[in-house]
Amino acid sequence: MADNVTSLFRSTAAHSPSMAALTREGGDGAGPVDFCIPCNPYFPTPAMFEEMAARLRDIVTYYPSSADTITAELCTLLQLPPQAVAMGNGSTELITWIDHLLVRESLAIPVPTFGRWTDQPMETGKRVDMFPLQESSGFALDLAAYAEFIRARGTRVAVVCNPNNPDGGFLHRHALVQFMDAMADLDLIVVDESFLEFADAEAEPSVVQEAMLRPNVIVLRSLGKNFGLHGIRFGYLVANPALAGRVRSMLPKWNLNSFAEHVVFMLRDHGGEYAQSLQQVRRDRLDMASQLSALPGLTVYPSQGNFLFVRLPVGAEGTVVRDRLLTEHRILVRECGNKIGSSSRFLRLVVRPQVDVRRLVSGLEQVLYGTRRGAAVPEPGAATGYSSGTAAVDRLVGATNGAGVLGLAAQAMSAPAPSPVPAASNGSGVPLPAAAAAQTYPQPVAAPAPIPAPAPPHIPTPTPAPLPQPVAAPVPPMAPAAAMPGPTPPGVPARGGLTAAQVRGTNGLTPAPATGWPNAGAWPAAAG
Repeated sequence: MADNVTSLFRSTAAHSPSMAALTREGGDGAGPVDFCIPCNPYFPTPAMFEEMAARLRDIVTYYPSSADTITAELCTLLQLPPQAVAMGNGSTELITWIDHLLVRESLAIPVPTFGRWTDQPMETGKRVDMFPLQESSGFALDLAAYAEFIRARGTRVAVVCNPNNPDGGFLHRHALVQFMDAMADLDLIVVDESFLEFADAEAEPSVVQEAMLRPNVIVLRSLGKNFGLHGIRFGYLVANPALAGRVRSMLPKWNLNSFAEHVVFMLRDHGGEYAQSLQQVRRDRLDMASQLSALPGLTVYPSQGNFLFVRLPVGAEGTVVRDRLLTEHRILVRECGNKIGSSSRFLRLVVRPQVDVRRLVSGLEQVLYGTRRGAAVPEPGAATGYSSGTAAVDRLVGATNGAGVLGLAAQAMSAPAPSPVPAASNGSGVPLPAAAAAQTYPQPVAAPAPIPAPAPPHIPTPTPAPLPQPVAAPVPPMAPAAAMPGPTPPGVPARGGLTAAQVRGTNGLTPAPATGWPNAGAWPAAAG
């Protein structure tokens, strides 16, 4: 691997260079071991790849069937009504259409999270209200505090990623249903379940069934991540038929390619292998967390995704660690300095087979604690630049080198702020010791004492409610308009709302027994 790897990261419009670019740079036709792109390493099976290879000429020569045909086959597998589903050329295409069609003026999102949920609405001039997840509470999302934040800002669209990317934080289904009940008057609630099939903290964690009954809820799902086929670019959303139909009507008739069609029609015969691949990823996640947590000074946060969020030891610079792992060990990792709400002290590491994890751990030991080729701590001012791929975001956070919401707050417009968002704690996080690695879901962690701040308009903590019937949910009263703070500039965290660090206790979630698919020989339904 050539030593000009830093220039590859600076020149790319995405968070990392593509595997094709890295392979070309390597010069030997082989790419690095990929701990960056969150993809299922066990699916498709070798036999499925052989079948696709045998059909390659036909797949790339002929037009695919219409999106309706491919969607109907997928819905048969997932036991979903086709009228409630829209398939896209990757989940990012669906995020784009959701923003254009359904986000009128403002969107709330916890950060750090998947970058398109902040970048996309910024690109179209929407106000993005960012709810900072606190390191001191393990980046756990407190839904009650998030609801109060939304009310204080008057935000019209709320997004929840479950599990969240990059930290893998998980919310139980009953808590999300309560949140949807409390936010029934919003224009839209999006629950991004792109990584949910890797979770094992609950037997049936998805809220797709509730989404189909509600007029303002969309569930987003990825297929490339689950099926190990990022290059094909396919995903889908589930919603009330009227809402799904509105998105579907904007999509081109042939927005899905022939590879996507071929894979979808192969899946009916490979449900057992798929379920087994998910089980193996879950086992590997526990083993990987145990090995990483044994490294001195490295903090591993509990995750229900197919990745782990880790904080580097004090003094280690993420861009230097990333570049040295790539140039010296041919290992690609995701450095999170350009994720709003994160910093370059954090890496997201994808779950991979044990043989690859041993290579990663060995590389980290040499980079973090060894003396070869210098240390992982750069000279002052030597931090590597970055690009989020979005000019608007880069202008907002460029001066902070990925310092996240703290840097954004410092760039807020000169309008006086009645109560700035408190700085994220630099606490020790929630380490996952090796002895605790057998637990698949973290136990509740006590938050620090609340920080005094002006109280925003209050709504009651959501209480359990029966599943809604297919009619519009009752609309709770909005907070008084006079009590709401003034407009927040795009990309700047909202002022006057509570953060997770100001709320005692937990978000009311209780761990559930870890289970896999009840029938490994059948295709897992979307509701599971």
